[in-house]
Amino acid sequence: MTTPRRALIVIDVQQEYFSGPLEIQYPPHTDSLPRIAHAIDAATVAGIPVVAVQHTSGEGAPIFNPTQPGFQLHPDIERRRTGEWKTIVKQYSTVFAGTDLLPFLRERQIDTITLVGYMTNNCVLASAAEAETHGLTVEVLSDATGAINIANEAGFADAKTVHTTLMALFHSNFAAVADTATWSDAVAARHPLPKSDLRASAATGARRAGQA
Repeated sequence: MTTPRRALIVIDVQQEYFSGPLEIQYPPHTDSLPRIAHAIDAATVAGIPVVAVQHTSGEGAPIFNPTQPGFQLHPDIERRRTGEWKTIVKQYSTVFAGTDLLPFLRERQIDTITLVGYMTNNCVLASAAEAETHGLTVEVLSDATGAINIANEAGFADAKTVHTTLMALFHSNFAAVADTATWSDAVAARHPLPKSDLRASAATGARRAGQA
């Protein structure tokens, strides 16, 4: 068993997601925020690098405006910040595009990134998918991420459906999915998280569908 060299990527835990139209709905941020904080604390104890990511849409934008309070990290995250944290400001959904995250990881020989933060249906999704192209193993903490209700001309999905569906999708191919407590135990033991694969997930899915 190879010991993972992890980095914890804390994605966009900004005030924008705690009220207004982008407020995280599932798991509710009252539940996910403490789990994110717990993951940060566990990473700090284990000496795992922490990367704090903030999204910007530019000055004058209605959301993620760097001159407005909504851009700031939630105080529960900000007060944990140390001088050893890596800080990244991004303009795209993925944490890699237009940032120096990948060189940071390469310099430290990081082979596994653990994703927490918001939103499951946007930046976590984009980052997990791109990580594969960089040869990185991905972990997603199901109770330390969160989604919103989505409705547009193409359809509607409530936040629970969005989140739980994406967790199953991640675990089938892109990432190992676990809750924060399980991940913390794996960190302490210096073990990787187990992950399914597309073939096994498809076979199990076919059986489940046939039983419906």
